[in-house]
Amino acid sequence: MTAQILDGRATAKAIKAELAAKVVELKGKGITPGLGTLLVGDDPGSHAYVSGKHRDCSEVGVNSIRIDLPASASVMDVKAAIKDLNEAKDVTGYIVQLPLPFGFDTNAMLELIDPSKDADGLHPVNLGRLVLAGSEAMTSPLPCTPAGIVELLSRYGMALHGAEVAVLGRGITVGRPLGLLLNKKGIDATVTLLHSGSRDVEHALKRADIVVAAIGVAHFVKPEWIKPGATVLDVGITRVENSESSVLLGDVDPAVSEVAGYISPNPGGVGPMTRAMLVRNVVEAASY
Repeated sequence: MTAQILDGRATAKAIKAELAAKVVELKGKGITPGLGTLLVGDDPGSHAYVSGKHRDCSEVGVNSIRIDLPASASVMDVKAAIKDLNEAKDVTGYIVQLPLPFGFDTNAMLELIDPSKDADGLHPVNLGRLVLAGSEAMTSPLPCTPAGIVELLSRYGMALHGAEVAVLGRGITVGRPLGLLLNKKGIDATVTLLHSGSRDVEHALKRADIVVAAIGVAHFVKPEWIKPGATVLDVGITRVENSESSVLLGDVDPAVSEVAGYISPNPGGVGPMTRAMLVRNVVEAASY
């Protein structure tokens, strides 16, 4: 058996087409969604990621404003840029690209973001709203990667109600908020959140209908740990250097595809969905 691919690229393309139609509708009402980005420093991966976000916006008709500061920027420089984005009338949502250079208090910077413009959905106010959420639809932005995971599963018809979901990793961008979202009334999955202190990870994964791996350890999840026919989403990524070059590897051993029923690969799975959800947050912020 070879697992069916959960194609994040194709699904994200469909979502962006839907968003493009929504943007046309909003512009007809005199509303133009706008994305802002604040990037500090010279990290190549961050520069590539931010550029990709602006390309996504261009594809759907969303305006974008990019603020790039050097690695030598002071705390006051960053605070001033955040203030400008909070006040910008043409920005309906924005991000502070992480990681910030050494010496910055990341949480303190993120807390300065206007929660209504929090395109990443990671402001403490918005995470608190997710904690408090009932069965009603959310009007505050959701964390992009967790929202992308749930959207990808839903669009492939995966039954989440009552499903046993094992989430490997408790990071603030994926694991912890994903557990909250999957537990939300109306989704109603049963979540086991696994981390470095968890005992018998193998048994917990083997029991799960859906496995989400987000720890950044190359090929950590082995095929013998997966229940036959389960759905596996590979989210974590590790750069592995060799004598001639470097390669990016996911958390899931490729042999898992011979056991799982469905698999979201890395790259090409959740990554494009994360970017699509960020654009959706920007468009929906303009709609409220």
